[in-house]
Amino acid sequence: MTARPRATIRELALLFLRLGVTAFGGPTVHIAMMEDEVVRRRGWLSREAFLDLLGAANLIPGPSSTELAIFIGYEQAGWAGLLVGGVTFIAPAAAIVTALAWAYVRFGSLPALQGLLYGVKPVVVAVVAQALWGLAPKAMKGSAWLAAVGALAAAGFALGEDALAVLAGAGVLALLPRMLGGRGEAGASFVLAPAKMASLFWTFLKAGSAVVGSGYVLLAFLRADLVERLRWITEGQLLDAVAIGQVTPGPVFTTATFIGYVVGARDGTAAGVCGAAVATAGIFLPGFVFVPLVRPLVTRIRGSRAAAFLDGVNVAALGIMAVVAAQLGRSALVDPWTVAIGVAGAVALIALRANTAWLVLGGAALGALVHPR
Repeated sequence: MTARPRATIRELALLFLRLGVTAFGGPTVHIAMMEDEVVRRRGWLSREAFLDLLGAANLIPGPSSTELAIFIGYEQAGWAGLLVGGVTFIAPAAAIVTALAWAYVRFGSLPALQGLLYGVKPVVVAVVAQALWGLAPKAMKGSAWLAAVGALAAAGFALGEDALAVLAGAGVLALLPRMLGGRGEAGASFVLAPAKMASLFWTFLKAGSAVVGSGYVLLAFLRADLVERLRWITEGQLLDAVAIGQVTPGPVFTTATFIGYVVGARDGTAAGVCGAAVATAGIFLPGFVFVPLVRPLVTRIRGSRAAAFLDGVNVAALGIMAVVAAQLGRSALVDPWTVAIGVAGAVALIALRANTAWLVLGGAALGALVHPR
């Protein structure tokens, strides 16, 4: 069996920097783009290994797609890869959001991004669909039981069940054949005051350590702390922060970057930049701790009778991805232009093996040209 190529630090840095600039659309799209790059195009990981890392990332607190980037970096180049994979994926998004936060504070509203997103959304739907097509057969392993578990997970998530509960429940369901005795399935003016800085860091460190699930879970967590308890921001500012996290590339949890800037900017622009950096560090730091702690467990589980649990989590994660893809499709494919962009993106991905970054940029350019005013 031919050994798989391993990434160098430079290759990891270039890949995740590019994804940090072009990965629009939230965690589901980020995961699809990573699968395209590290499994389909570069062959750094098998689909089975990728699915196992995805399952682990979905089960620990924090932003799942960022933690998947950290997992991939750690898998390829150890501790140096862990840091490079995570930092280079986070940094471009944090820089973009900091710039937008400056514009928000300076001009009092969000920059207009409608034209860009009009063309990007159909492309990301095509990217997610292609990833599902490639990953689903490996996740289901030809098993009707795993396929049923995945379908149940998708249905539960679509009906509003919590994502973590769906993943854990699917893991237990996949274990049932073994549990029932059957053989089962195989296999100063420029800084924040120190006390305020510490409080800002602690608030986002708690969020990064405790929030499991979607950006809506993060929204509830931050509302309780920042709006109701500390009264640092208003409801409207919190919603604007979440919107910025959703429409910019890279991790959605850069919502924290935006809030940190807004809180700090009351003491000047430089203090805003400091606040953005502190909040970003707080919310993403737990992922760099959880990943090396959890990674050995993935190998142990995969080599034990409990491997079926991980299989269940994997098919559930794909079921959730399918539901999110359908939701994205409803909001993205709204007229003949967007349908055409989506179809062209799918053809380019499947037939031409086009690079997802160029597709996203092309979609953005087309959207800016044809977006109805």
